[in-house]
Amino acid sequence: MVFSSETFLYIFLPVVLVIYYNPIFKSRGFRNIVLLIASLAFYAYGEPVFVFLMIFSIFVTWLLGLKLDKNKSKFWLGVGTVYHIVVLFIFKYLSFLAGQVGLLLNKDFSFIKISLPIGISFFTFQLMSYLFDVYYGNARVQRNPLYVGLYVSLFPQLIAGPIVRYQTIADAITDRNENFDDIAEGLKRFIYGLGKKVILANYVGELSDVIFSYSGDSSAMTAWLGAIAYTLQIYFDFSGYSDMAIGLGRMFGFSFDENFNYPYIASSVTDFWRRWHISLSTWFRDYVYIPLGGNRVTKPRWILNLFTVWLLTGIWHGANWTFLVWGLLYFVFLVFEKLTGFGRKKNVLTHIYTLVVVIICWVFFRADNLGAAVKYLGTMFGPNAYKFVDDGFFMYLKGSWTVLLAAVVGSTPLYSKLVKKVRKTPLCILESVWVLAILLIVMFTLVRKTYNPFIYFNF
Repeated sequence: MVFSSETFLYIFLPVVLVIYYNPIFKSRGFRNIVLLIASLAFYAYGEPVFVFLMIFSIFVTWLLGLKLDKNKSKFWLGVGTVYHIVVLFIFKYLSFLAGQVGLLLNKDFSFIKISLPIGISFFTFQLMSYLFDVYYGNARVQRNPLYVGLYVSLFPQLIAGPIVRYQTIADAITDRNENFDDIAEGLKRFIYGLGKKVILANYVGELSDVIFSYSGDSSAMTAWLGAIAYTLQIYFDFSGYSDMAIGLGRMFGFSFDENFNYPYIASSVTDFWRRWHISLSTWFRDYVYIPLGGNRVTKPRWILNLFTVWLLTGIWHGANWTFLVWGLLYFVFLVFEKLTGFGRKKNVLTHIYTLVVVIICWVFFRADNLGAAVKYLGTMFGPNAYKFVDDGFFMYLKGSWTVLLAAVVGSTPLYSKLVKKVRKTPLCILESVWVLAILLIVMFTLVRKTYNPFIYFNF
């Protein structure tokens, strides 16, 4: 079930809100049980079998947390880490690895075909962070297994993040204060995210899909247009989902950290990764990079630490060579910036450089395989293009320039700054009117269109 589906918007969310905020049963225990059952039902709607895998992993993690609370032993931390890595490997990477070994040995291992549980990378990383935080003393152990279950399965952030740390919401699980202002602001944030997803991401996504499917017959400018469309799609798709998750969390009294901070205004690749998917980059920083020594080691060791982080970042995103190359490309550019200092001074040149690097990397992320990525890049940069610009480019641009322009502007802080100024004036009511208009446009669009993918559900 996706947030932008009619099932979620017209049935699931209204029913959960009505039961949660019923005027008779208001205790914290009742509301937590409602959220837990709703969250498990939300996941089971799309994964009726794998919901039991998630429940089992939650139970194992709860038991190991109790062990770590009694004895800060690396053994039990290692048991928990190995368990989660093995589960992630079996369900996310085993089929791919079997296929690669089969190609190498000229054997048929196609019978090893394991379905990928939705959101397994997200909830596995949350379970691992819980164990790490208990071990390092950054969070109190939770003795109630239902509360550990609620932390992990909480439906606003369950299947596509942000990756919420237990310490962030530990107090809120047992002692949060829901109020009308939070519900209203949460609903507003949810609608903004819904608009990002349905109005912007879906539209530029269709444009991107069409151009990528004909990459071999495109002009260079058409290929660039497709890559830019995908660059905008993945941002509004994922940041829109994060906005909806943060808004939903606030509607139920939880405060999630921000996951995006206008990454496309970054002046360096380093700056980009301080702004993009913040919950993932900080997870790797705190649980991999710093424990390995970070930058407080010799230069060769530091480079190895950085290599390890970006190798794992690429692998985390999926079982495909394209993701591995995508992660290692960022490693190369980050080392380059660290060693040369390039990008520390913000200017137009560093901004253009960052955007070009990010767009190139997204081509690898988007492509089905390395050959397709190289072919598409060849079209973008000339060797595979039959001409620099063609009629198709102008046709695509004519039909989509208004949405592309809105998406470009929306990827900057301009709109946010305007809203903040309007909120301080008597015209503040206009924002509510605008939010209502977005909701109506979304509802109308969902009725007319069926194209509604969520990119990060695959991770």
